[in-house]
Amino acid sequence: MAQGFLGGGMKFPPQIDPATGRFRTAWGEESVKESIYLILMTQKTERWVRPEFGSSLMSYTFMDTGTTMLNMVSREIASDLMTQEPRISDVEIRLDAASRPGTLIIYIGYTIRETNVRDNLVFPFYLDTSWEEPEEKIMEIEE
Repeated sequence: MAQGFLGGGMKFPPQIDPATGRFRTAWGEESVKESIYLILMTQKTERWVRPEFGSSLMSYTFMDTGTTMLNMVSREIASDLMTQEPRISDVEIRLDAASRPGTLIIYIGYTIRETNVRDNLVFPFYLDTSWEEPEEKIMEIEE
């Protein structure tokens, strides 16, 4: 019953099953998780037929990770997911900008409506792709 309501579709990113030669599919809770990922990775107005689909998350790249920006991102993600993914409810967003410079870790908690199961998704968003961790330098002692 729940799998019928939650539905299914082509796996994202598209993959071919080597045994059958057909596209792999995702069903049930996996389909919901992939749908959330797809919403976050699609920039609004990117799709001509559905310009409202997606999120504006990519517009926050290279922005300061201050409290105001984090609150805006959190509110926008929750709103986008609630309006575009009807299979979920009780969306909670938690952001962590301190664990790794240049990266915003987005913790998304949600309830699947049909089964009333609580699930989550951890989504790394790279604010600044130019940042690299410093390499440890080995000092050589000359004798």
